Amino acid sequence: MAEPHELVPDSGAVFTFGKTKFAENVPSKFWFKNDIPVYLSCGDEHTALITGNNKLYMFGSNNWGQLGLGSKSAVYKPTCVRALKPEKVTFAACGRNHTLVSTEEGNVYATGGNNEGQLGLGDTEERNSFHLISFFTSQHKIKQLSAGSNTSAALTEDGELFMWGDNSEGQIGLNNISNVCVPHQVTIGKPISWISCGYYHSAFVTTEGELYTFGEPECGKLGLPSEQLISHRKPQLVSGISEKVIQVACGGGHTVVLTEKAVYTFGLGQFGQLGLGTFIFEASEPTVLEYVKDQKIRHVSCGENHTALITDVGHMYTFGDGRHGKLGLGLENFTNQFIPTLCSNFLKFIIHLVACGGCHMLVFAIPRRDAVEDICIEEIDDSCLSPVASLPVGDSASGSILQGTLSARVRRRERGKSPESIQMTRALPPTEGTLASADSFSASSVPFRLSTSNLPERTVSGKDSPMEPMEPDYFQDKMTKEKETDSSSVANSENLGETTDILNMTHVMSLNSNDKSLKLSPVQKQKEEKANGEERAIHEYNENPKGNMHSRTKKSSLEVHEDNESILSKDSKSKRVGIMIGIAKRKET
Repeated sequence: MAEPHELVPDSGAVFTFGKTKFAENVPSKFWFKNDIPVYLSCGDEHTALITGNNKLYMFGSNNWGQLGLGSKSAVYKPTCVRALKPEKVTFAACGRNHTLVSTEEGNVYATGGNNEGQLGLGDTEERNSFHLISFFTSQHKIKQLSAGSNTSAALTEDGELFMWGDNSEGQIGLNNISNVCVPHQVTIGKPISWISCGYYHSAFVTTEGELYTFGEPECGKLGLPSEQLISHRKPQLVSGISEKVIQVACGGGHTVVLTEKAVYTFGLGQFGQLGLGTFIFEASEPTVLEYVKDQKIRHVSCGENHTALITDVGHMYTFGDGRHGKLGLGLENFTNQFIPTLCSNFLKFIIHLVACGGCHMLVFAIPRRDAVEDICIEEIDDSCLSPVASLPVGDSASGSILQGTLSARVRRRERGKSPESIQMTRALPPTEGTLASADSFSASSVPFRLSTSNLPERTVSGKDSPMEPMEPDYFQDKMTKEKETDSSSVANSENLGETTDILNMTHVMSLNSNDKSLKLSPVQKQKEEKANGEERAIHEYNENPKGNMHSRTKKSSLEVHEDNESILSKDSKSKRVGIMIGIAKRKET
């Protein structure tokens, strides 16, 4: 566990789980100096984050240019996209290898892989920086974006849905067309309120609360009877859900639906991503998730093979593929979960945002005012608190039955993935922090973007400080008072990103023996009260190579101002590695 006195700011922190590049296979966290996250999106192995100041931050894998930073190099810490700073970014969507963003000005931009035209630029050439999709104008007020394996979607406030990219399985609803490189409208004659793109299937919700699915018909992921599957290339009404649908989330091969009364799941379940119990490998009809029937769920999110649910009181349940620790259940639990399992590490936090990707998950949470002992655990099903439905990854991913269900999608994969060894080198997210008041939330058909007006009041932190609420508009003031610290422009910069204002990023530099290039890797924080003076100095120098040390306001919390340039010169890198090697040799002698 993290040290008890290591506090999370009143304004909250972003917690990362799984293969994020920020911290591989180990939980980590970061926060912003004068800003807060309001929107998260995860792709296969990359992440987009939008702050209250409408800035876009990207990090993760970048082999297709999906980060939009002008290169294909992986990025190991959240980096602000400078090219979009003049505009106010509102929404983002990460596909498997591409990214979409929209701005208040009505512009939509795309970057990354484009082999099926999923960037909407009229061709199939990949991009490594954000390019404007000329189809959209200020008349198209974007309400939501979504991205799948090689598909893209944009939903307007008027209820119009536009989709483009791969249509090999009918996943963009354009009948017999194989793919389109520019946005095309998808309509059923009714306004649409919600859209979700899975890997090879899609789903949307109408303003009347009806659910439609389309795309790859195998394994029950569309939730349709056999007679409707014949027309799977066009949107089909899912009649198996009687009550009004609010949200839908599509994963790699499964679908999760939130209604006014319950949560339904259907499709592939070999990793437990349906939450229906052990060895439920497939469900072809919408099935109520009984394990959380007594909980009021306000948001659902799907990764490729895992699922997350947020309740109205800010608790989170996860289930499905547990590899890389992406379920957020702790370093001791990397197993698959076949029923919704409460993330007990967050009982002292209010979870506001969650995003699930192919290999990772991100959570934005703030400290809770209520003491953890006051949380009514009695109301939570005991089976959701223990890993009774856990199975080792190897047991659930083997067998001829699973191979048959996966074959339809596996044969379409563009690239293989090699499993990486799990390294448990950092502590869990801290469960100690300053306490903030709890909010109640209700499920909504409005796309899940955090409003700063809904954040709880700030409290005074300190060992003996009383709980005194700050001004209600504290969070808004915190963002509007931000001062720009960079003076260079995109034109004279060596790159298109910056990492200023990202805090609590405890990294050191290590040399990659394969490509001889420098790579950032997480390190475990010192647990001893007295750290070696030389190690501390080198650590601080690595965090801030220009030597502008940031004063510590808390005894055990390291807050670092990152250098504006995310690509350091070769000379400074070499010097840094040399210094660290020298320290290591001295310790050996």
